Amino acid sequence: MATFVNNLRLKEITTGDEDGTWGTSTNTNLELITDGFSYGTKQMSADANETFTMPDATADATRGFYLRITSGVSLTGTREVTLGPNTVSKVWMIENATTGGQSITIKQGSGAGITIPTTQKVMVITDGAGAGAAVINANPTETGGTVTSVGGTGTVNGISLSGTVTTSGNLTLGGTLSGVNLTSQVTGVLPTANGGTGSNQTTFVNLASNVTGTLPLANGGTNGTTATTARASLSANALPILKGANYTAAVGEFVTATAGSITITLPASPSAGNTVTIKDGTGAAATTTFTVARNGSNIASSATDLVFDKNFAEITMSYINGTIGWSV
Repeated sequence: MATFVNNLRLKEITTGDEDGTWGTSTNTNLELITDGFSYGTKQMSADANETFTMPDATADATRGFYLRITSGVSLTGTREVTLGPNTVSKVWMIENATTGGQSITIKQGSGAGITIPTTQKVMVITDGAGAGAAVINANPTETGGTVTSVGGTGTVNGISLSGTVTTSGNLTLGGTLSGVNLTSQVTGVLPTANGGTGSNQTTFVNLASNVTGTLPLANGGTNGTTATTARASLSANALPILKGANYTAAVGEFVTATAGSITITLPASPSAGNTVTIKDGTGAAATTTFTVARNGSNIASSATDLVFDKNFAEITMSYINGTIGWSV
């Protein structure tokens, strides 16, 4: 009586059997052997665990070396696929081509299984140990090592490459860059430290948010970040301010009084070298005076306010120190 106990479930003819028909059985066996090196597809019929059994002496995709597993429905979770019989010891390359984006776990018996993520391929071995059979991952593994050097020459968009890259060396780039479309082939922002604007907008640099600090006088700036410090830095006597009501002057301002009987108060807590310029703009100061209040500092070594009573007069007051105060 023939048996089928081999790993491809081929028909093993007993001596003296199949007189006149053994050729047919042998040809079938040879075809099944080639199937063991071929490609096959098995479909899971439901969203459930499934068993695919290699039949005795009959062609079946389960016997194929490359076994592509699909599903007739979308899987909703990881499902087990059992390869039978559990006595077959064989190598398979199995692809998870099921739908639903789920993993499948390849089993043979109660032993360990191998989980294959969706769309992935894994080489496995079934050990054929019977009820306790296990599945082993047979994927080749990289054993590690170090790349010590890579040599090469050539061009990339007009940049010539030469030399050898080693763990401590460099790749030399020479030549000129050409053929690069700055509109479509270059993305990102070039920092200001590398000669860029720090922006990819057509406004280039946002002066409100991207620029800090002061621009020195030598570079065309005011050396200040406020109007007061700018005037003080520039000694802004060329920038008159017209005032017809009480007003507290800032350091460096040129204040022109356009009305009498008002008070122009000098800056508080001045520093040596600070200046303020006051002018009678109406030509009526002799008739209708106005006052320059000292605001806690002396004026010409006196703790008294200055009464402006000269028509069209203009004085520049310079702060000297705590004793002299504002010099006129």
